[in-house]
Amino acid sequence: MKQACYTCPIMDKIPTSAAGTITNFFIKPEHSAPMQPMRSVDAVTRKGLRNDQAFGRTSRQVLLVDLDQLTTLGLEPGALRENITVAGLALDTLPVGTRLKVGKVLLEIVKACHPCSKLEDIRPGLKEASEGIRGMLAVVERGGVLVEGNPIEVIEP
Repeated sequence: MKQACYTCPIMDKIPTSAAGTITNFFIKPEHSAPMQPMRSVDAVTRKGLRNDQAFGRTSRQVLLVDLDQLTTLGLEPGALRENITVAGLALDTLPVGTRLKVGKVLLEIVKACHPCSKLEDIRPGLKEASEGIRGMLAVVERGGVLVEGNPIEVIEP
């Protein structure tokens, strides 16, 4: 007897609806430079975001931060030096290996971003306050153009 397709394990990995939305993009042209807001960015396979200081790294190519976490910390998008701000997706609940499909682009979560002492320059106590909610680091598995408002689909590992 054949199994119905909805019982196949692979079907669980196919996203069926948007889990979140991209609200903001930021590029840092060089180390410690101010973040530059963008309406869209070019994600390059295995390289990162074009014109960003982290472009070409093998890991830590893209930092994603949840808008709700920024609000909890009393911060505006871009304040944590993230590349992508998302709404409607609790990034801190996603395990390493999770893929985020945004249009044709595929990002893979590689690790949590741990707060560093540079956050104290933004606001005293921010390093401690952002522990566990600093965002997630990802690499670009498949490139393409990302645009504000793009829906995000989650593909669990």
